[in-house]
Amino acid sequence: MLELPVPLFDLPLERLRDYRPDRDEPADFDEFWSRTLAEAGEFALDAQFTPYEAPYANVEVYDVSFAGWGGHRINGWFLVPRGATGPLPCVMHYIGYSGGRGFPHDHLIWPAAGYAVFVMETRGHGGANTQSPGMTGDPYGADHPQAPGMMTRGILDPDGYYYRRVFTDAVRAVDAAAAHPAVDAGRIVVSGGSQGGGIAQATAALRPEVTAALIDVPFMTHFRRAVEITDRDPYQEIVRFLATRRDSGEQVFRTLSYFDGLNFAARAQVPALYSVALMDFTCPPSTVFAAYNHWQGPKKITVWPWNGHEGGSGYQREEQLRYLSKLLAAA
Repeated sequence: MLELPVPLFDLPLERLRDYRPDRDEPADFDEFWSRTLAEAGEFALDAQFTPYEAPYANVEVYDVSFAGWGGHRINGWFLVPRGATGPLPCVMHYIGYSGGRGFPHDHLIWPAAGYAVFVMETRGHGGANTQSPGMTGDPYGADHPQAPGMMTRGILDPDGYYYRRVFTDAVRAVDAAAAHPAVDAGRIVVSGGSQGGGIAQATAALRPEVTAALIDVPFMTHFRRAVEITDRDPYQEIVRFLATRRDSGEQVFRTLSYFDGLNFAARAQVPALYSVALMDFTCPPSTVFAAYNHWQGPKKITVWPWNGHEGGSGYQREEQLRYLSKLLAAA
C-alpha cells in the first residue's frame, strides 16, 4: 500500500536548488576504482544471452548472465523489439534495494519505445521481495558481523565492502550489453531509482563512454547527512551498526566515502535527468540535490513536491521517454 505523504521535513526548495555541500573524498578515490576495475578485468566477461520463451508478439527476451566482480555470475534480462533492424540504443536498468530482476513483463516500457533494455540483477537481493524475486547470490562474505541487510556487509574495509562488488558488476553489465549485436555501443543509457539510481550515478562516472543517465531519487548519496536526518531503512542499517560498534564511526565513514554518490557525481560528464521527491524520508531531497548540484555534465531535475520515495513513478517514466527521444535524436 502506498504511504501517505508526510509534511516537508528537509530544506525548502529554494535552498535545495543551491545546496552543494563539501565532499568527503579520499585522496586515493580514483586509484581505488581504477584498481578495482582492473582486477575485475582479469576475468573474462563471458556474457551469455539465452533465448527465453515469453508470450510477447513484439518483444524478444533473453535470460542473461555474465561475469561480474570476482568472476561471479550475475543474472539479468535483455529485451529487444522483435524484428528490429540495426543496432539500437540500450537502457541499462539497475534495481532498487531488496528487489530482484522480477519478470520480463516488468520491463516492457523500453522495448515498446524502440529501445533495447538490459536489466542487471543486484547480487544478494531479491530473496525477500515477493513482488520482484531474484536469483543472483553474493558468494563473498565479511570477516565481521553486520546489521541485517546489505549496507554494512564488509563496511569496515573499502576493499571488502559490498557495494564495491555491486558497482563493478554494473560497469561490467554495460560491457556485456555493448557486446551484443543488437546494441549500439555508442548509445547506452544508465538508469535506476533509489539504489538503482545510486548505481547509475556511479556507473556514469566509472564508464564515461555511456551516453546519458536517468537517475531517480538516488540512494547511497551524501551518507553523513542521510543517516543524521532520516530514520528510515536502508540508511538506518548503518545507524544500527554504529550503535553496536561505537568505536567504528571514523572507519565506517571512510569506507562509505569511496561509494558516496557525491564523489561520483563530481566526475560524471554525461547528460543526466534526475528526479527528486520533497516528501521522501528514505532518500531525503537534500541528499539528492547534493549530488545533482555536483554533477558535472548537462543536467535537468524533475521535482515532485507531494510525493514520498515513490517519486514521479509513471509520470517520471513519461519524462524520461521524452528526454531520451530528444537527446538521442540530437546525437
